[in-house]
Parts: sequence; structure tokens; C-alpha cells
Amino acid sequence: MNIERLRKIIKYSQDNRTEISTEVKKFCAYADIEPESNMLNILQIVRELFQKKGFLFLEMPIADDEIGALCYKGEGLGYVIINSSLPRVNANFALTHEIYHVFFQSDEFASKVEFADDHYYEHDDEYAANLFAGMLLMPETDFVRMFKKFFQESDSNLKPTICKLMAYYCVPYMAALIRCCELELIEKKAVTETIMNVSKDEISNELDNLWLDSMIMSPSLIDEYPLLEKVVIKLGNDYVDEQLINRRTLDKIISNMHALREKTRGGH
Repeated sequence: MNIERLRKIIKYSQDNRTEISTEVKKFCAYADIEPESNMLNILQIVRELFQKKGFLFLEMPIADDEIGALCYKGEGLGYVIINSSLPRVNANFALTHEIYHVFFQSDEFASKVEFADDHYYEHDDEYAANLFAGMLLMPETDFVRMFKKFFQESDSNLKPTICKLMAYYCVPYMAALIRCCELELIEKKAVTETIMNVSKDEISNELDNLWLDSMIMSPSLIDEYPLLEKVVIKLGNDYVDEQLINRRTLDKIISNMHALREKTRGGH
């Protein structure tokens, strides 16, 4: 991330915040939650909503740690896969990012959220989804209040303030910093390369020093593949009974799933 890229993101946010804010409200109405409420467990909220939209949601460790999420929707069932090999804050943001694609994109699409040192913000076509995720996870009124509180507690020191915000809202460091810039809570001259480019180890150490939960920087490694296989086997057996497929075809499908899983498996 560099200053010019950050300026482009903030410009996009300023130009599109009204439209994206409307979509946040639409999603909250659909989910029957208050638009300004904190998302304490976004996963619990969206899993059933994704199913209603025709999407299967899974958490699995993926070997490629630059991929935060995969999302696809064709003519049939869609899927959203969150990479549980990533830090919890990144996985949380990736999930919320995918809400935008599921609810506000066309019928057929594919997306891949990449997380290489927060470089996922460098994909122009993902700006809307990132803005949506930031607004949903960090509602404006509450975020402004908590920023002022943490900034005062931190003696106007920006880095610990950002770390407190990311721990409080369970979002990546850069997502919290960008939200501060979007809401004009910090002066432009305060956003230096040092503030923007903070390593994972630096963030973890800062969280430890602040007695905050540094485990948000660790992966959950949740693997729901066995649940997926269980669903496929059940449906497959039903299709075999109905003579829609034969047993050999079902066995081949399961074998291919195993092979693909081993090839992509992360978190070893």
C-alpha cells in the first residue's frame, strides 16, 4: 500500500459512499438487524442468509495464503469459501466482502479476494465490496465514538489507536486505517508510510503490549470439508437410488474431491 493507492481508495469511498450505504441498509433489512449495530458474529448471521440465496458457505484452510475467499455463482448452486489459513481478522473481512458479491452482483459471477499484505485493496473492481465490508463491520457513529476514545487513551498516538480499533471490530489493520481516513478522523499528514506499512509481527507485538487478543492475527484453521463431503455423499446416494447417476460415478466424484482437497489443503 502506498499514499497514491490510499488516495484513490478514499476518493472512491467519497464518491460512492451514498450508494454503498444504501446497500448496507438493504442487507441489514434483509438480515433483520440494525444498520448501525456492531457485527459481533457476522458468520452466524450470514450462513443461513447465504443458503437462502442459493450459496453453500464453507471455511477451509487453503495452501495459497494470498487468497482470502473464493466465490462463484453459475446456473446452479453457488459457493463461498473462506480461507481459514489467514488471520481471523482477514477471514472476517473476506467474509463480509463476499456478502456484497452474493447480494448485489449479477446472477453469474466469480470472485477471488486476495490478501497479500493487504494488497487486496489494489483491485479496482473490488473497491465497492471493500467499502461495503468496512461500512458494515465498522458503522460510522460507533466507529467515530470508539476512535475518539482509543485516540485519547493512546495519548494521540495513531498506531495503538488503529490496533485497538482492529481488535474491537475484528478487522485488518489497513481496513481500520482506511475507515479512519474515509471518516476524516485523522489528518492527511499523519498517514505516513510508517503508519501504513506495518508488519504482521509488529501488529501482534502491539496487541500484546496493549493486553489485547493477539490471537486475531492467527488462523482459525477451521476445516468444514468433511461437512461438504457428507452433503455430497447424502445427495449422491439419493441420486443413485433414483437412478439419476450410478454408484461408480458417485465414487469418482468423491475421489476427485479428495484429490482436489489434498492439492489445495493449507494449515499443515
